[in-house]
Amino acid sequence: DIDWERIWRDSRLKRSCRSKGRKDWDRKAPSFAKRNMGSSYIDRLLRTIDPAAGDTVLDVGAGPGTLALPLAGMVRQVTAIDFSTGMLEELRASAGRQGIDNIVTVHASWEDDWQELGIEPHDIAVASRSLSVDDLGAALAKLAGWALKKVVITDRVGSGPFDPEIFAAVGRDLDPGPDYIITVNMLYRMGINATVDYIPAEYSDSYATRKEALESCLWMLEDLSTSERERFDAYMAERLVKEDDGSWRLLRSHAPKWAVISWNK
Repeated sequence: DIDWERIWRDSRLKRSCRSKGRKDWDRKAPSFAKRNMGSSYIDRLLRTIDPAAGDTVLDVGAGPGTLALPLAGMVRQVTAIDFSTGMLEELRASAGRQGIDNIVTVHASWEDDWQELGIEPHDIAVASRSLSVDDLGAALAKLAGWALKKVVITDRVGSGPFDPEIFAAVGRDLDPGPDYIITVNMLYRMGINATVDYIPAEYSDSYATRKEALESCLWMLEDLSTSERERFDAYMAERLVKEDDGSWRLLRSHAPKWAVISWNK
């Protein structure tokens, strides 16, 4: 009798961080694409997806092609959906540089009518770190409805990529909102017994410049006051170490984690 939809909505309302809009993601697209290149997260997730050469894959919330680009070399076709034009531009530019021609990009959101947009069911449907939606039940049902063979999603475990120590350092409480366990329970209520695995999220601890290291943490915080920025700078000064080669190493103690939730149709 637990209303997991209500728990999801209530938990989202209490979050410390608001959802990013289209313009936010458009602006972040170049740095986001760079930050996600070469991550072991991708290799681990690709092993779970485990597509066949003739498969088609629907990548919802594809961003700059973090998964779509490597998947394109493994399958017949990838359809990459994102509501950010900036992200899709980055994806298309990367595909062009790599000579990839089997990715179809669609500018759309979870709430749009995919059938009206001509998006057909695919063998595998994937939503990697893209389930920040108001109506989780509708998103899960939609994803399942567009998959012929398999669904793979990733969701936060606890605070996920948000570092509690950074929030504490600036004097803010951190409520990251709902995490994967609500998703798993909602799927169970839908009659889906999903498999759950875990991937440790990666943070690079080495940066070419000090500014790059600061920006790797500033994305978590919005509208810093003068005093909060001073506390942030003081915290980072304690954690940043300049190496002999001129790079900067950031000492972290937070170990984020992602849940990989998958099921066969």
